[in-house]
Amino acid sequence: MHDGLRSLWGRLRGQLVPPEAVDGIVVGPYDDIVRTAGGFLVGLVVAYTLGRLFVVPAVTRIVAARNRNNPTIETAVATYSHVFVVLVAIAVGIASAGLWSLLTNLSIVVAAVTLVAGAASQDVVGSLVSGLFLIGDPEFNVGDWIAWPGGEGVIEEVDFRVTRVRTPNNETISVPNTQLTSNTLTRPYGRDRFRVVEPFEIAYDDDVELALRELVAAARDNDRVLDDPAPTATLAAFEDSAVRIRAEFWIDDPMDVDLVTLQSDFRRDVKARFDDVGLTLGPPSGHELSGSVAVDGASPPTGTTEDR
Repeated sequence: MHDGLRSLWGRLRGQLVPPEAVDGIVVGPYDDIVRTAGGFLVGLVVAYTLGRLFVVPAVTRIVAARNRNNPTIETAVATYSHVFVVLVAIAVGIASAGLWSLLTNLSIVVAAVTLVAGAASQDVVGSLVSGLFLIGDPEFNVGDWIAWPGGEGVIEEVDFRVTRVRTPNNETISVPNTQLTSNTLTRPYGRDRFRVVEPFEIAYDDDVELALRELVAAARDNDRVLDDPAPTATLAAFEDSAVRIRAEFWIDDPMDVDLVTLQSDFRRDVKARFDDVGLTLGPPSGHELSGSVAVDGASPPTGTTEDR
């Protein structure tokens, strides 16, 4: 390669400038410049071409497959991948030109700039890194319902800095990725089935077994409740003034079911059933009182004192 460039340079030099015009002029340094420039261009072009044709499309396809209907993340990945390929191509070009010392000095400069920028923008860098981790998590995808200590909702877009979530109130909020990676995430509807638990309280004088049967019947009569696993009802606890019972049943495709409407319909059905069979739903709580009561204009009984 170098011999060919040297030969080409010799022919061009002989055609453009008469030989006698350059007698006594040292042309060796120009040969070094041509070789260096040629090595840099060859390394740059080869690395950039390979990255542009293979690396960028492959990375974009992988991310797009995990984040369907999310053009924002696809565009961001393509842009960042392209910038990464350009930087790598420049480094390969410098190495191909034999300028290892320049590459070393450039690395020191880049490291210093990165250190200063990182110290000045820790939150931004943290969000970028967190975004990469979220994108690489197979359990975190667009369309999933997630809950974290700050809220809950459906993931609409996953960007490198923030994640956009649609809340139950149909609001779109931008959550910094650092909040999602530093806190516990819950995917309540992450599987094909979802268990619904509905607690109720009845009076101690009521028939507990009858109440449990009515809960199971109310769940079975709902078309949106699965037959397998079968609905169940259990006695959960004895409270101070009531017996706590609960119904448990499963629904299919929780993301396609209006869970709020389902729970409301179930509670209304339970209320109607309990009224029909004479069960007291949510009995009033009783409180034990102590002391005495003073009546205006009346003398306290003998042997007692008024509480003040």
